[in-house]
Amino acid sequence: MQIKSHDAYVNRAMLTAREALVGMRVRAVAKRHATVRLLMPAPGVGPITAMAVVAAFDDASCFRRSSAGACLGVTPRRYKSGEISRNGRLSKRGDGVAMKCPFEAANAIFCRKPGGPRLRDRANAIAERTGPRKATVALARKLVVTLHSMWRTNTPFREAVVA
Repeated sequence: MQIKSHDAYVNRAMLTAREALVGMRVRAVAKRHATVRLLMPAPGVGPITAMAVVAAFDDASCFRRSSAGACLGVTPRRYKSGEISRNGRLSKRGDGVAMKCPFEAANAIFCRKPGGPRLRDRANAIAERTGPRKATVALARKLVVTLHSMWRTNTPFREAVVA
């Protein structure tokens, strides 16, 4: 029994050390990449989310503002047939990791409140009408469009102040 508990302890220690090394490498890459540094001050966006968005878009000038969300699959699927036209669930097109990261950032803004009070207030207004899951999706889509706009114009995140 002693051997098994010792092995579990060693494995846990090795896993903790590996996670620390990976975290240090991610932060080192983020410090060197100018675009990743530009996107990281946005609320809820860390180095992994910023790197995933940069890797997914590759070139910010390829997309218009409205199609940035469609590239990552955070837009609703459309069904059109004759007179019927309705929105469905998310299209989920594009890279899965790059799609997951804005959702995690949106969930952080919505639940943990790391910054971006106007984004959170917008999400809360949507949540009152349609529910928290759809509000998180809308916030993720808004975040993707905001990150793309920041990259395209090379401007840091600035939340407009409501007077």
